[in-house]
Amino acid sequence: MDRVDGRAKVTGTAKYAAEFEIPNMAWGVMVGSTVTKGRITGLDVKQAKNAPGVLAVLSHLDRPEAPGFKKPAEGDEAYKGLKVFHTDQVFFNDQPIALVVADSYERAVHAASLVKATYDKAAHSTDFIANLGKAIPVKSNWMKDYLRGDLDAYKTAPVKVEQEYVIPIEVHHPMELFATTATWDGDKLTVYDKSQGLQDTQKAIKTAFQLPAEKVEVIAQYVGGGFGAGLRTWPHVFAAVMATMRLKRPVKVVLNRQQMFTMVGYRPFSWQKIGLGAAADGQLTGITHEAKGSTSSYEQFTEGITGISTMMYASPSVNTRYHLVPIDVSTPIYMRGPGETTGVFALESAMDELAYALKMDPLALRLKNFAEKDPNSNKPWSSNSLKELYEKGAEKFGWKKRKPEPGSMKEGDWQVGYGMSAAAWSAMRWSATATVVLKADGSLTVKSATSDMGPGTATILTQIASEVTGIPANKITIELGKSSLPEAPSQGGSATASTIGSAVHDACSVLKDKLMGMAVGQSGGPLADAKTGELGFENGDIFNTKNTSKRQTLTALLKAENLPELEVTKASAPGNKQQEFSSYSYSVHFAEVHVHSLTGMVKIKRYLACVDAGRVLNQKTGGSQVKGAVVGGIGMALHEEAVMDHRYGRFANGNFADYHVPVNADVPDIELFFTDNPDPVLNPMGAKGMGEIGLIGAAPAIANAVFHATGKRVRELPITPDKLI
Repeated sequence: MDRVDGRAKVTGTAKYAAEFEIPNMAWGVMVGSTVTKGRITGLDVKQAKNAPGVLAVLSHLDRPEAPGFKKPAEGDEAYKGLKVFHTDQVFFNDQPIALVVADSYERAVHAASLVKATYDKAAHSTDFIANLGKAIPVKSNWMKDYLRGDLDAYKTAPVKVEQEYVIPIEVHHPMELFATTATWDGDKLTVYDKSQGLQDTQKAIKTAFQLPAEKVEVIAQYVGGGFGAGLRTWPHVFAAVMATMRLKRPVKVVLNRQQMFTMVGYRPFSWQKIGLGAAADGQLTGITHEAKGSTSSYEQFTEGITGISTMMYASPSVNTRYHLVPIDVSTPIYMRGPGETTGVFALESAMDELAYALKMDPLALRLKNFAEKDPNSNKPWSSNSLKELYEKGAEKFGWKKRKPEPGSMKEGDWQVGYGMSAAAWSAMRWSATATVVLKADGSLTVKSATSDMGPGTATILTQIASEVTGIPANKITIELGKSSLPEAPSQGGSATASTIGSAVHDACSVLKDKLMGMAVGQSGGPLADAKTGELGFENGDIFNTKNTSKRQTLTALLKAENLPELEVTKASAPGNKQQEFSSYSYSVHFAEVHVHSLTGMVKIKRYLACVDAGRVLNQKTGGSQVKGAVVGGIGMALHEEAVMDHRYGRFANGNFADYHVPVNADVPDIELFFTDNPDPVLNPMGAKGMGEIGLIGAAPAIANAVFHATGKRVRELPITPDKLI
């Protein structure tokens, strides 16, 4: 099925956060600090205020209060992030220190350049690697140290590897810039925002400004990519709210591409050490995974960097340690496949190194250590097609053609390498509510507060509603992207289809029950003599499955009941049954790379992504998700690195000219294989998460292929030519 919002997007009728034109609109431009650490001692805004069209300059010296910023940073109602314009402290370079508001964007940009700050500078430290020895424990209970079996058991194994792996900062950079359009109407605040979680953004604004939830409406009907950056309410949102409160007119704040490096998060810098031990036959005896990730000096950010190592393979002994390195940078945020993408790079690179140490096929090593149940929880899998991915993927890719010896395969001046890796991602389902409204004309409207940042959520919900009710897809409308709609969690974690889809499925099922009760209870109606269990739905009709000539249109049924519409709201949550199982999506990646023997240039010639995401609800949109994720993995492996100039604490390549991402010439025709085996436990559709799993495992497959081609193991990403020649 094609995307239901495809036409709106390609014709430009879809409106994004920066595209709402409201009468009397003003523009805001953020001003960032020019030092990395210290205190603002003076802020000269006189020139800016006197510039043409300027309406206000907000800063810590002059702004509306955000009462929630002044509360102690504890509890659900306390705001824990950067309290923008409520401190004179500077925690990172380009920290927002002022917002200039003018009657046009151009005038606001000019006036912003006139703001001059003076500072009491302090010595800063932005070098993650240099500060590894200053790592601190994680404060939260999540990601605490883990132990199963014996501590560091790999050290006594007959065959062992112990290596360190480094991944630099990577930046999300979705196509749509982060933007907020805010309007304060009396006592009601409306915010058009680039957000992956409208009700989370609503809560953050409510908390900061101590407003009733019903007085805050957040709208994000279209989101131009997020990759996790939209999972937090960033300083520019609060700044826009302050500005509209101050001026009593709509204010639009749009970050520029350079500010996207510093003001809306990134994948944190990480260092990892993996120790693997195995018997001579390849059976794992111990896994140790130690990780350190960067965080800001003013709050802790944690992610699931060591989690997959505890459950991926059947090792009797596993221990993990995770610490944080605070440095003078802005706070990181989840980036597609958060933590797990980072952790799996180290784990699967180490598994490849172990295979060579054992003189064993990397695929055979993984098959040897397949876990028949979750070794972490001892629970059975709700579904697990990983073996099928290994075996059918290897067959489709032609893995048998691989010569084991590194550097043994060549085509002219190019060294040829085959690499593979495996990955997992927790398959989740959360709580949500959906409303469905059947109207007298036979059309159906589905309502949810979820956003859609591009995976095709509206399309999937249309398909689910159509499948359950039998109403044709072209008569179904999806209404989403408003915080006032029925409860929905943030769109992240590859849980949207499972969570919101279940709510829509359950609401449509209740609607069907009501319709069946009406049909059999209708005196003299065509279905009055049937039992509810004998009724079916198709093409907008309800019919007797034992005598299909007896049927009634849903339109006629509502008319007979004198109902202009029939509405159902249903809350949906995972049941107790789900707690009895361990649920994951899986992927296996195969890559063929060619490395030029003189220049070290790496070309990916072939790529096969094999995915177990349960039942694939839409092959077209699902395939696009996985292909896009693989492109992200190519960037991670070969291109992406935000380079910090530690003298100034500022990114040296903080722009799109110097921050490299894959372009068309870097991406081969990505082949896909889906097992398409429904999960019988997770949700009524049988689907598991798909968005993250296409990226997790992609980078190590490429890195492993580069080693096979060249015999050079690159453990610090990205793999650039200078590391190979």
